[in-house]
Amino acid sequence: MKCMIVIPTYNEKTNLPQILDEILKIKIPFNILVVDDNSPDGTGQIADTYAENNPERIHVLHRKGKLGLGSAYREGFKCALKWGADFIFEMDADFSHDPKYLPDFLDKMDESDYGVVIGSRYVNGISVVNWPISRLVLSLVASQYVRIITGLKISDTTAGFKCFKRKALEAIELDTVVSNGYSFQIEMNYRLHKAGFRIAEIPIIFVDRHSGTSKMSGHIIREALYVVWKLRLGLGKK
Repeated sequence: MKCMIVIPTYNEKTNLPQILDEILKIKIPFNILVVDDNSPDGTGQIADTYAENNPERIHVLHRKGKLGLGSAYREGFKCALKWGADFIFEMDADFSHDPKYLPDFLDKMDESDYGVVIGSRYVNGISVVNWPISRLVLSLVASQYVRIITGLKISDTTAGFKCFKRKALEAIELDTVVSNGYSFQIEMNYRLHKAGFRIAEIPIIFVDRHSGTSKMSGHIIREALYVVWKLRLGLGKK
């Protein structure tokens, strides 16, 4: 069983060494692909140092600039598939996604034939720490909005801590995915659902980032609002 964790980074020099160290401590030999968007703070160089010291397990993909979360995951997923990964994870570098949950995704995958397992903030009530109430309300309303329009039966439609089965990603045609911000998560869920794959959720406790700044913006929110309708109306492919 080959597992690859795709971690997009932009200005995560403080968080990246800690998250890599924590993943390497886990008994399961997860492989890691850091996708760095030419971070001006030197995150890419830190990733290179780790890769030089752990060439069997840590890999780095350097991109020319800040090209967006969705495109980072698309490129990372394609690299993971080419590498031969059976399970492909996505997670943030800022510790809002705790590495301790990684084995739980595989345990859930073993239960049934799921295409993706989501680390959910809301499947067992609300499990979010250190978010302002405005951000929490925005997230909850967004998930409800997505469920109403798309028909997805997922409590946390915008979650970014996931494990995909290889065959699920192969079925999606990654080059046709249109979303680049947080709506990327919605689009991936919707496409998997429409392709007939089962989606599972496991509970996690989501803690706001240890350091650095959030990548949330008004543009990302607006993109999510209209991408949902594009998907619903069948216009969601390039």
